[in-house]
Amino acid sequence: MVITRVGALSVAKIAAVVYAGIGLLAGLMFALIGMTGMAAGLASESSGGAMLGAIFGIGAIVFMPICYAIIGFIGTLIGATIFNAAARMTGGVEIDVK
Repeated sequence: MVITRVGALSVAKIAAVVYAGIGLLAGLMFALIGMTGMAAGLASESSGGAMLGAIFGIGAIVFMPICYAIIGFIGTLIGATIFNAAARMTGGVEIDVK
């Protein structure tokens, strides 16, 4: 079996979903860090740090998956297009399937 072409748009859509999931995991980690900042801000005398930590945490859960999905989509679309050009020049990728 030889892969000579991939559907760049379909590969990019799948990558966008995968990268959005990775972005959600990264956003959750940043949210945990933000909640730690919120707890530290509540323990201090000023309340500005607590609000900043909460905004940072919630924003990470929303913003990071969107950014990861957009960047993953664009990067994979470019990569798949380059693959198609290279496969045309070299004859493709040979894969043995049993």
